[in-house]
Amino acid sequence: MKKILIIFGVLSLLIFIRPALGLNSVQTTTDSTTIVQTEEATSDRFIDEALGGIKQFYFYTGFANATAGNLIMILIGIIFIYLGIKFDYEPLLLIPIGAGVIIGNIPFVAGNQTGIYETGSVLNYLYFGVVKGIYPPLIFLGIGAMTDFSSLIANPKLMLLGAAAQIGVFATFIGALYLGFNLPEAGAIGIIGGADGPTAIFLSSKLANGVNIMADGTVVKNLIGPIAIAAYSYMALVPVIQPPLMRLLISKEDRKIRMKPPRAVSQKEKMLFPIVALILTTFISPSALPLLGMLFFGNLLKESGRTERLADTARTKLIDIVTILLGVTVGASTQADIFITKDSMLIFGLGAISFVIATMGGLLFAKFMNLFLKGDDRINPLIGAAGVSAVPDSARVVHAEALKSDPNNYLLMHAMAPNVAGVIGSAIAAGIILSFLG
Repeated sequence: MKKILIIFGVLSLLIFIRPALGLNSVQTTTDSTTIVQTEEATSDRFIDEALGGIKQFYFYTGFANATAGNLIMILIGIIFIYLGIKFDYEPLLLIPIGAGVIIGNIPFVAGNQTGIYETGSVLNYLYFGVVKGIYPPLIFLGIGAMTDFSSLIANPKLMLLGAAAQIGVFATFIGALYLGFNLPEAGAIGIIGGADGPTAIFLSSKLANGVNIMADGTVVKNLIGPIAIAAYSYMALVPVIQPPLMRLLISKEDRKIRMKPPRAVSQKEKMLFPIVALILTTFISPSALPLLGMLFFGNLLKESGRTERLADTARTKLIDIVTILLGVTVGASTQADIFITKDSMLIFGLGAISFVIATMGGLLFAKFMNLFLKGDDRINPLIGAAGVSAVPDSARVVHAEALKSDPNNYLLMHAMAPNVAGVIGSAIAAGIILSFLG
């Protein structure tokens, strides 16, 4: 019925403007037969032109250009939004990404200056920040400005858990090579194991951006979209993936281990930490300077006590704006004809495996550390799962799981130490990979 009304409305409009279009007959004659024939011919021509206009209009709509892939991706975008709203799974990430997926898969005629890959389109300009790796360092600036490193400073040995969880990065790298990806592509895919979206985008923008050419002339594929979506998806699914692994690998008795309260950390220590950590980590991995430099600079703004306005801007307005742009453009980059490929499916599979391996690496290494720790120095192995850099969700999941075994066992502050160490560790890992493959 609606289609009939639309067609009727268009036809009526054309009838009213017909004189302006020159569609009326100008021939006058006293011969009634000639008049009738002329009007019939004019009427037929008008109907043909009207139908042609309607067909042309339909040709430019999304209905005429939609593919099954577009509809599948739009459904995925809706699912992302649903998960963010219904289950509170990283809504600040999944909702912008889901909206971006829908935006990126609205069908249009080829050559239309609308799509994110169409040079000169608005989305293409916004996507520049992803392709050139501009957005991730700004995200790290905001993270640094909102992060309290006190728990890590108070118990430095927990940094080892953040390092242990990076086994997922190198396991994924080896897996990607085995599945046929070349070295730069495998390096970019591997960072998914760090469960850090901005780091994954930064590394893939350098190694797998569809522009780099290997020594043998092979063009490296553009895998930024699949890698980013996989990384953010598994970050959002931390509450789903990690608890079963915790229960599988950690006994109920070990889950009840209570850790002694962390010592008080002075303001002087907090101020010195970002400076010392910046120098040490970037000397180890200079290629990670854009990420680590902004992370510790943001933290220095927070802890200096003299730049609260700058710190507040970095952790609120700036990171919010960049998160919106990053989420929407990454989502919009998942156009069906580019995203729905065998490579994308393999990347998602590798991402799931890498996240499991990273979580298991942290948990098992925490149990290993307890072999050398006695009494109050023992750690609750659950906090090893927080070694992935999904801050702060992973630490919250660890805390919630500990409360299920012992309602009075509060692990949140302890879990934040390996959690922030995981952020540092994933950035260092990305820098090392970039040094060898960039």
